Amino acid sequence: MAEKPFIAILGGGESGTGAALLAQAKGFQAWLSDAGRLAPGYAQQLREAGIRFQEGGHDKTLLLQAQTVIKSPGIPQEAAPVQWAREAGIPVVSEVEWASRFCPGTIIAITGTNGKTTTTLLTHHLLKNAGLSVLMAGNMGKSFAGALLGPPADYYVLEVSSFQLDDIQNFHPHIAVITNITPDHLERYHHQLERYAAAKFRICENQGPDDHLLLCADDPLTQSFKPPGIKAQIHAFTLENRPEMAAYQNQQKQINIQIPHPEAMTIEELALQGKHNRYNSMAAGMAGSLLNIRKETIRDSLAGFENIEHRLEHVLQIYGIDFINDSKATNVNSTWYALENMSHPTVWIAGGVDKGNDYSQLIPLVQKHVKALICLGTHNEKLLASFSSVVPTITEVRDMGSAVQQAYRLAQKGDAVLLSPACASFDLFESFEDRGRQFKNAVRQL
Repeated sequence: MAEKPFIAILGGGESGTGAALLAQAKGFQAWLSDAGRLAPGYAQQLREAGIRFQEGGHDKTLLLQAQTVIKSPGIPQEAAPVQWAREAGIPVVSEVEWASRFCPGTIIAITGTNGKTTTTLLTHHLLKNAGLSVLMAGNMGKSFAGALLGPPADYYVLEVSSFQLDDIQNFHPHIAVITNITPDHLERYHHQLERYAAAKFRICENQGPDDHLLLCADDPLTQSFKPPGIKAQIHAFTLENRPEMAAYQNQQKQINIQIPHPEAMTIEELALQGKHNRYNSMAAGMAGSLLNIRKETIRDSLAGFENIEHRLEHVLQIYGIDFINDSKATNVNSTWYALENMSHPTVWIAGGVDKGNDYSQLIPLVQKHVKALICLGTHNEKLLASFSSVVPTITEVRDMGSAVQQAYRLAQKGDAVLLSPACASFDLFESFEDRGRQFKNAVRQL
């Protein structure tokens, strides 16, 4: 009997482990390597499946025997094992590309700098409420490959990042959504915004005339970087009163979805409030409409959705002070949306690992809403330089407990305390989820 084809997987997190398990399930011989140590849970899954893995490096000789190399999204293109494979002519693909080759259902894929997680959750919620067989995976929660290890579904709603799209070949969503494009992760794209935008638009490169691409008409970078030759049907959504668009907001503050049949609901009916969430709700509603979901189900779903953890999540009100967890805001644009959403004087907690942030776009909103800034990070110089002449009160702290206590002292009844860091979390926390949970725990201990 012929030996099983050999597949190498780089990276042993959620994505890599899922890819390895799927490869084995589909009859391939899988081997995984990671430059560091695997988390105990992932290592145990591989051991139980009998999949070989290497920690603390990559065996070049073994890697070069692979038929295909599957690259986890966190591994940059310049990494040595990626270069070894490419120089040897071995195809290097992403986990979402690999998984898509075995997907039995229709793919709805959502990308964008901000809003992709909320839009993914909304779309999944909507399809599930319609009684469809649907699974959600990708850049959040379970990997796409991991989701394919269980019972099959008719629809797969995927959040996909630019890193995952970098290494696709035939990945083909029936419905693709780009929520917006703003500067982020530019260190992975040689600090060239056009490269980052091109990665986002790869979501539609394999689509045909029967497929659909949903784009925000109000996002200037999405419009300016839109490549020529897109074959999918393009449907634009806007918050302006433009009835020629596939979805728009009219002068009566109603969201109107035009495809394939007109449907309207008032802004007040939406479960998720705020300008950014109107875009997210439009995109999810359009996806549902294109799948011929009844308009009553779309309305009920958009009205009944519960907000995700760590995204403008109301934690508690203590003595008239609202505490809001927006730890998922890891870039300036996300924080811009959060500050725009504030309707009360705000004590703002920000800081962390700066990704080349330009804070100047936040200054008008900070002047309007922020009464005090608490800088939570190991290197706060840039925040201090940007806002020392804008915010009357600025303090620095090195742990979440101190940040919450300082905020409580600075806030008054009727104020809000907003954790919206505009930065990555890895200086003081394991992840943005860890940062958000520490914030909520500290609030509950007040």
